[in-house]
Amino acid sequence: MFPWATGELAKFDGPRQWQRDVLGDIAAHLRNPETRHQPCRIAVASGHGIGKSALISMIVKWGMDTCEDCKVVITANTEPQLRTKTWPEISKWFRLAINSDWFTVTSTSIYAKGAHEKSWRADAVTWSENNTEAFAGLHNKGKRIIVIMDEGSAIADKVFEVAEGALTDEDTEIIWVVFGNPTRNTGRFRECFRKFKHRWITRQIDSRTVDGTNKTQIAQWIDDYGEDSDFVKIRVRGLFPSMSAKQYIGEDDVNAAYGRHLREEQYAWAPVILTCDPAWEGDDELVIGKRQGLMYKILRTLPKNDNDIWVANEIARLEAEHRADAVFIDGGYGTGIVSAGRTLGKDWQLVWFGEKSSDPGCINKRAEMYQSAKKWFKEGGSIEPDPQLRDEAMQAEAIARMDGKLQIESKKDMKARGLPSPNRFDSLIISFAYPVTEKKPRDEAGHLLYIRERESGRAVTDYDPFNR
Repeated sequence: MFPWATGELAKFDGPRQWQRDVLGDIAAHLRNPETRHQPCRIAVASGHGIGKSALISMIVKWGMDTCEDCKVVITANTEPQLRTKTWPEISKWFRLAINSDWFTVTSTSIYAKGAHEKSWRADAVTWSENNTEAFAGLHNKGKRIIVIMDEGSAIADKVFEVAEGALTDEDTEIIWVVFGNPTRNTGRFRECFRKFKHRWITRQIDSRTVDGTNKTQIAQWIDDYGEDSDFVKIRVRGLFPSMSAKQYIGEDDVNAAYGRHLREEQYAWAPVILTCDPAWEGDDELVIGKRQGLMYKILRTLPKNDNDIWVANEIARLEAEHRADAVFIDGGYGTGIVSAGRTLGKDWQLVWFGEKSSDPGCINKRAEMYQSAKKWFKEGGSIEPDPQLRDEAMQAEAIARMDGKLQIESKKDMKARGLPSPNRFDSLIISFAYPVTEKKPRDEAGHLLYIRERESGRAVTDYDPFNR
């Protein structure tokens, strides 16, 4: 198909080995009668310079050459990436092919000449949170669909979700390939290699193993930054970073806390703090959590709920059950809950994320609570083995400021990056809003009645009625 070893391809006698392997994955999927009409999902994370754009071009060219009325959609992390890098490479390979006269190549599309130009085509499509229609309407029953995502780490989760809608056509060959440098350790591209690994064929390509990469430059990077540095992991080894450039809480700290076992004596002495992050809209969930020292667990998760009286009664029930010393509720949608709690005789505390921080180094209460949570993780905090909570803990990014104060991006900004609202993690950070001391019941004379060993349910009496 291509003039290997001549002209622009003078240095190459065919696809590189890793490219052949990916093409072989597609071939094996289509040759198997049991999988041919099931989605073929392939995710490739790699270092720099391995020839991702060339392989994208080969897949698009093969797909359109071998199936009448094949439909292809190609997108990338940004419009400039798609317009100046990905698409010119695809156009070049179509021009080099021996059947270049089959297709018309424009600045945003490639289509078959003749009567099929509307149905037999590849299109470059940019995306945004408010522009996912091109993916939502991608159907081609009985034929072939190819979806290509370049630099997948920075493509919003919402785009991945909408692209899933193109996988439902019956008796259709569906090929979805995502490429990219693994720049972020959260998001749907990351989850192709973790949460959804059983659905994807995954490959992580080390640039050092690929012919034609600049081995001298790679060696210098390793000398300068270290082989285990995030810089080398992303740009050379094709591994996801321990912590992305702007990420505030690192993956290593969160993974260490994930499912960490604590002995009762490591946290039973600490005050019990109940928290509630309410939700009134969209797909957000209401979360009620409990933190006691280094231990945090989620007690309840509910779909969005605007019944403040019901929620207040549920919190009051959990407060009594867990002998809570304090109850903190997010002020965003929690004012009605706190008001309902007051009718029950409860003295619950509203937490406003935008209020002034007690730490002059933090721009607001949100930053202060994130700072405390980060310290808590490093000191040995424990969270349940909850993948959603783990991912939410690593999502927020710090915002650089000229005055050096800590600022954490808002929920609105996180959603703009395609991330879900971090309700589960917010329920944890709310517990750091204000200092809490343990309630110690006393008799009418002010004598201490007992010190609670909460988790065991026992009471140790230290009040001697004969010692007056």
